[in-house]
Amino acid sequence: MWTESRLLHELVVRQKCHLNRMLAAKVSLQPAPQLPPWTPRTMVLERLSKTWFNLVHGGNIVYNQCWEDPRLDRVALELTPQDRVVVITSAGCNAIDYALAGAGHVHAVDMNPKQNALLDLKLVGAKQLDYATFWKLFGQGCLPEWKDVYPQALRPHLNTDARAFWDAKGHKLFREGRRKSFYFRTTSGTFAWFVNYYINRVAKMRDAVDALLAADSVEQQKSLFEQYDLAKKLWRPMIKFAMKRDVTLSLLGVPAAQRRQIDEGYPGGILQFVVDRVEAVFTKIPLKDNYAWRVYMTGEYSPEACPEYLKPDNFERLKNGVADHVSSHTNTVQGFVESSPEPITRYVLLDHMDWLSKDPAKKILTAEWQATIDKAAPNARVLWRSAGLDGTFINPIEVSVNGQKKKLSDILHYNQPLADELHAKDRVHTYGSFCIADIRK
Repeated sequence: MWTESRLLHELVVRQKCHLNRMLAAKVSLQPAPQLPPWTPRTMVLERLSKTWFNLVHGGNIVYNQCWEDPRLDRVALELTPQDRVVVITSAGCNAIDYALAGAGHVHAVDMNPKQNALLDLKLVGAKQLDYATFWKLFGQGCLPEWKDVYPQALRPHLNTDARAFWDAKGHKLFREGRRKSFYFRTTSGTFAWFVNYYINRVAKMRDAVDALLAADSVEQQKSLFEQYDLAKKLWRPMIKFAMKRDVTLSLLGVPAAQRRQIDEGYPGGILQFVVDRVEAVFTKIPLKDNYAWRVYMTGEYSPEACPEYLKPDNFERLKNGVADHVSSHTNTVQGFVESSPEPITRYVLLDHMDWLSKDPAKKILTAEWQATIDKAAPNARVLWRSAGLDGTFINPIEVSVNGQKKKLSDILHYNQPLADELHAKDRVHTYGSFCIADIRK
């Protein structure tokens, strides 16, 4: 029988095995940047945290679905065929969503080529597969006939980098097995798999979770949450302990800088942040169409709760040309924007500025904003999210505009009422703040 301590032990053992494999393969890690003058203990812990994060994510798909609600973004972006959008790729779901929403072209940019390989597989799959096979691949996350489908229908249409990745990893990620689904594999998927083990074997609350996912209203969700006493079952001492550990947060894609931002700015630190977010999803936000949480609670989407690209009508639109409105680029945001031959009308920066919010990474953030301002079309719009409660922490950054130094607070015109209204409806609900701003030089 699984216990909480066994579950945590298994998590640590698996990550140690992963670390050993990475070291054996002589994975090259970026050297840790110079740290601010904290205490020696804090400096050592920060270095260990960054090294661990790099080891966990090196060579992996980190995010197997996007954790930003595109329903909000559609309203905030007001996309038209004249828009040229830059978005950080992540799992590519939202880049495709923006094209379906009417953007002229969406440039998905990510430093991790594996994330771009995932987007490319989705685009090629939409063009080359029938809907039933495409649904198996990305709706259910399992394609038993991968070895038959991939070589003939998918591989010839992938670029060189994506082809090399899926040649090596495809069958492993989409095969049948104990984990049953692509959404229980990859880095974030491994965390989802452990959560499901806890739900099924330790807390024995599968019936409660299934009832919540099937609830017809928020009122019913709240009643079920209280009826099954889920707050007590979810947050046992060992789980609280695990949620404060770097090994767990690394699986979720939370780097040290972002964790520090939450610990410093949120009452109760990162543990209370997670507790509050999870309980809000279960008791305050409709779960019926909340595909982001459903897939991690079950390993698959449902026809009623899935990203837009998986719906039959939108699949046909992708096949008939919309997929050509999305392209992937392995680069930094700054590098891509600086090399862009055309102005950009929409930027979607996810939460990555949290990662750059502390010295010495602030220099990178400043350079990125300089490139963003330089290449922005008139009245370009920027969306971003932050784990912190105030996403405007970037306001003091100074950039050069027409030879004059200006703070971002002088250039960015926020639509905070709309951002607050949309943020309250966020189905994913894992961020502390949401910002919408127009660039006016």
